[in-house]
Amino acid sequence: MPHDLVELAEAIASGALSAVDAVTDALERAEDWRGLNAFVAIEAEAALDQARACDEQRRRGSLRGPLHGVPLAHKDMFFRAGIPTEAGSKIWRGHVPAETSPLMARLAAAGAITIGRLHMAEFAMGPTGHNAHLGRCRNPWNAEAISGGSSSGSGAAVGARIVTGALGSDTGGSVRLPAAFCGVAGLKPTNGLLPDTAMMPLSKTLDTAGPLSTSSRSLARLMDVLVDGEYEAGLIADCSGLTIGVPTSYFTDDLHPEVAAAFAAARQVFADLGAKVVDVAIPDHSGYPAIAAEIWAPEAAAFHARHLAERAEDFGDQVRNRLLAGAAVSPDTYLAALGRRKSAQSDMLSGPFAKVDLLLTPAARFPVPMAEQVGATGGDAMQAMVAELSALTRTISMLGFPALVTPMGFDARGLPLALQLVGAPNSEQCLLRGGFAYEQATSWLARVPSPPPLP
Repeated sequence: MPHDLVELAEAIASGALSAVDAVTDALERAEDWRGLNAFVAIEAEAALDQARACDEQRRRGSLRGPLHGVPLAHKDMFFRAGIPTEAGSKIWRGHVPAETSPLMARLAAAGAITIGRLHMAEFAMGPTGHNAHLGRCRNPWNAEAISGGSSSGSGAAVGARIVTGALGSDTGGSVRLPAAFCGVAGLKPTNGLLPDTAMMPLSKTLDTAGPLSTSSRSLARLMDVLVDGEYEAGLIADCSGLTIGVPTSYFTDDLHPEVAAAFAAARQVFADLGAKVVDVAIPDHSGYPAIAAEIWAPEAAAFHARHLAERAEDFGDQVRNRLLAGAAVSPDTYLAALGRRKSAQSDMLSGPFAKVDLLLTPAARFPVPMAEQVGATGGDAMQAMVAELSALTRTISMLGFPALVTPMGFDARGLPLALQLVGAPNSEQCLLRGGFAYEQATSWLARVPSPPPLP
């Protein structure tokens, strides 16, 4: 069975593989990997019915689209009319929306088959994969390691190749961190590029949906469907003509030795692919996470205000505390943060992005932590670790710029390391080209974890 989304889609389209076989394999892999805790619900019967319909359509000579018969699963925050959407929470348990997300509708129209709903941090607040109501989502490379969050199930399910693609959301790194920690590719699009209707909101200013998949080419195919683009057709396997900047500060400060070595090797690969790779100064990013917090936290608190007043005990402790902190942010502070965000965007566009096409950074300063290091309860040291997890992704979310992550190697424990490519607004084609070329020149995505023995 192909482990890559594009290869799987092409095998089904050619008749070399049936949609029923693809869906059956995904369901069997979900069972083999049930210890990951990646799914909150599996829709086996409905998925197999759709697969049989896809196979019948193909026998009659027609395909629904470029994802015909491909099994996918998605973070449990994208609405489908009549199907529960619970957002990893107790408060939304049993919530059945009356409308369908345009993103889910577009995937279905392209022939994709949803096999289930995926684990996530409660209301998308948390970068580790812990959830007070659902338990912890595990990393397919090592069950004791974190999966990343808040799109934890999306990272784990694609990392384990239960499915070859999934939707997540990214407000501070929630697509990129699970993709990075689980060894797959993930794209945070430019804010506003994808519709955000009929999906659970966290921060109206900083939210964006984004895909995780098995390669940049597969991300491009998903983006073609999600925005009716031509991303896949524009991919080429070199970086000639591109200028790629490596920040001289913040993103390259205090790197763990294994991260630093893998990043230096990745930089050389891009140079070998024909890119002009240069060191580039960037504006001071040290205050950017605080700007992000002064925007997303009060926006989240406003959305959850009624439940926070009426059902505070039904939130997990960490989520409730973060919402209460958001509620304490004054309107003046919030408005000032929006102004500082606009200035930061201008500084980045007139500064580094006036000189380079893309920025190249690590996705995180240190290798994937173990779950015990970032547990659901803990003191100041744990809180500092959680903040540091998203240090290199949250600043990009604050700016609203697009970014792509893909593996750049494995550490001594066999856990993935990842790089991040960052672009100016609406540079998704350039990001996907860079990711595709790098992946063609390396073999990291060919490594797939094996499921543990079932108990």
